[in-house]
Amino acid sequence: MDDRQKLDRRGLMHLLVVYLVWGSTYLAIRVAVREGAGFPPFMMAFMRVLVASSILMIWAGIKKDRIRLDRKEFILLFGSGILLWVGGNGLVTWAEMRASSGLAALLVAAMPIWAELITMVVDRRLPSARMTGSILLGFSGVAVLSWPVLRDGNTADVMGVVALLLAPLFWAIGSIWFQRRKPDLTVRVVSGWQMIFGGVGFLAVILVRGEGLPHPTAEAWMAWGYLVIFGSVFAFTSYMATLRLLPYQIVMTYAYVNPVIAVFLGWLIISEEVTGWTLAGATLVVAGVAGIFNNRS
Repeated sequence: MDDRQKLDRRGLMHLLVVYLVWGSTYLAIRVAVREGAGFPPFMMAFMRVLVASSILMIWAGIKKDRIRLDRKEFILLFGSGILLWVGGNGLVTWAEMRASSGLAALLVAAMPIWAELITMVVDRRLPSARMTGSILLGFSGVAVLSWPVLRDGNTADVMGVVALLLAPLFWAIGSIWFQRRKPDLTVRVVSGWQMIFGGVGFLAVILVRGEGLPHPTAEAWMAWGYLVIFGSVFAFTSYMATLRLLPYQIVMTYAYVNPVIAVFLGWLIISEEVTGWTLAGATLVVAGVAGIFNNRS
């Protein structure tokens, strides 16, 4: 019993890191890739995971962790790494060239809604009436948040919103896939390999897009450094630890916290606008996510 309590406390400490740090990474991404910052989006993300994975693998080597993967572990970490980093983080990074950090965080907050839909399909279970209402409520919030951009934005703005709608879907698939397999590897090794494979995916996108070399401003370099150390090395590793140590519905509560921190920091530091649409959409999304957690069987 004592070991179990200790394990749970560790998981909650990791979750606290995810709460506090990931909410601030939306602002850091925005600062790094917005117009004039000097970082092409996928190049910035590639450089981020390249450095962070090197740190984690060196750390794992010092700790004498098992680093070599068997075939099943390779498939799991390659697939989840591509989904989490390229499909999830990569689309958010690309979208934040134009989208505000607050909007990005709020749309990504719909991730537990996607996750619930995916698990219902995989487990072949029908939703209850309350669960259906919660899902519809959450997606109505997504619609409210997206509507001003879809109504008034140009094509690039609309494509950014589409990317922010797809990113949490990819993140949910990768998270659920990993949690249902849980390889016998340390979180350092798991996170390191997922970032390496994500980096391979980023490099492929860079070559296809023909992104040039970065010429970042000092402010963009600082944001990138924060993303490497705090967003990747600490927070992502903590996220993978929470998937092992805590129930999935507890882990997903970060969806409540991250958007609040992101919207507040965006408003405070770079004067991002908080409108009635923002507040109304945020309320509906959070209510939908809360309903999903409360009505899980």
